[in-house]
Amino acid sequence: MTAAFMDLVDVTIVNIALPSIKNDEGASFSQIQWITAGYALAMGAGLITGGRLGDIYGRKRIFLVGIAGFTVASALCGFAANPEMLVVSRVLQGATAALMVPQVLSIVHATFPARERGKVFGLFGAIVGLGAVSGPILGALLTEWNLFGLEWRPIFLINLPVGVAGLILGRKFIAESKAPKALRLDPVGVVLVVAALLMLLYPLTRGRELGWPLWGYALMGGALVVFAVLVAYEKRKARKDGSPLIELSLFKVKSFAAGAAVQLTFGLVTGVFFLVWTLYMQVGLGWSPLRAGLTGIPFSIAVSAAAGISVQRLVPRFGRKVLQAGALLMAAGVLLYLFEARHFGLSITPWQMAVPLVVMGVGMGLIVAPLTDAVLSEVPREHSGSASGLVNTVMQMGNALGLGLVSVVFFGVIDEPLAPSAVGAAYAEAFQHALWWVAGVLGAIFLLMFALPKRPAQQVEGAEAAGDAPGEEAGRDERELVPAP
Repeated sequence: MTAAFMDLVDVTIVNIALPSIKNDEGASFSQIQWITAGYALAMGAGLITGGRLGDIYGRKRIFLVGIAGFTVASALCGFAANPEMLVVSRVLQGATAALMVPQVLSIVHATFPARERGKVFGLFGAIVGLGAVSGPILGALLTEWNLFGLEWRPIFLINLPVGVAGLILGRKFIAESKAPKALRLDPVGVVLVVAALLMLLYPLTRGRELGWPLWGYALMGGALVVFAVLVAYEKRKARKDGSPLIELSLFKVKSFAAGAAVQLTFGLVTGVFFLVWTLYMQVGLGWSPLRAGLTGIPFSIAVSAAAGISVQRLVPRFGRKVLQAGALLMAAGVLLYLFEARHFGLSITPWQMAVPLVVMGVGMGLIVAPLTDAVLSEVPREHSGSASGLVNTVMQMGNALGLGLVSVVFFGVIDEPLAPSAVGAAYAEAFQHALWWVAGVLGAIFLLMFALPKRPAQQVEGAEAAGDAPGEEAGRDERELVPAP
């Protein structure tokens, strides 16, 4: 949970500081996008491999390697000499997060029996909310305080004590576990995944700046071909030695396939909204980082509260309808925000934003925790690492795609260069345009959720486990645990 918290805070804490990084370092808009998208891309491309490494070499061991690397990369980000070095350090940070993050859910999946996992995922949802609350506030305060004259840099350096704490706690309390079946790495699969993602995201991010050249469209079209080659290769790899990078058989599990599609589109929503929201408040409205960070508190508290009760109380009773209600509530909050942004214009206040943000936060909270549980609940334990990595990968892919689409849905409607007096109105209009996109994607998510199971499978599994012979469930768990090296 400490590692999950650090990763979540790192994402939200960076968003709030992006305008300050742009001003202090002279970063271009594409570099600002790559500070966030580079992290998401590296993390998304490496998550499946990170999950597989945990299955092969031990989830505890890879978790500790990942958290140590993440801490070092955070230090490099904090001491970056220019925007280029910051982008490279963020890519390294994303790559090490790819080793750390998938172990979180796979350790939970391998350690806890089905009837107890709901409580753990409820705690995970609360941690998600706490990270969402803490990140913007910490980012705003650390940026405003300008500690030791370091400006925005403490937003990364704060990871150092948290990372050390995670290493100490992880070594002491986590039990080692591996997949019972010996697996192999798939370097060709890794190369194909990275190539396809880069071919898709690089033209999206740079296209507007470069005037949408023909080669950009060719690269994006070629990415689809590479994805097709990846699928064919993974099928062949599975037949040859049973150790593909992507366990395609997981997509035969209906709950996993549907949940992955929802994760992808939900990641796209968050990628677009949080970046354009930050730019709207700090550049368009001219607010300080602290004012912008405090404005997000109602949203973050609403996410945390709703996530905490959704798995424990609502999903067991209402099942899939809870997630669908969350998508509709988020869409309603976005449309209400759109109305208020138009009505109040540049004179809008944080108090006037509070109501739509609370509605959006409750909707998001109803989705985040139960969705993770729904996706993984029917996955065989021997594939828990691969499944966890794949779930996080599609979410990060969606997030990176959303960040890339900011060039289209936000910057694409801003005519540059802008006179200083025109910046506020242009950013406000672009923000409203982006909100229409967000609302539309949330409507698509609502429809996709009809493919999810009506009730979480773990309830059925848990009920069956309750009738097992004494020690049977424990025996299944113990077979997954191996002595720590």
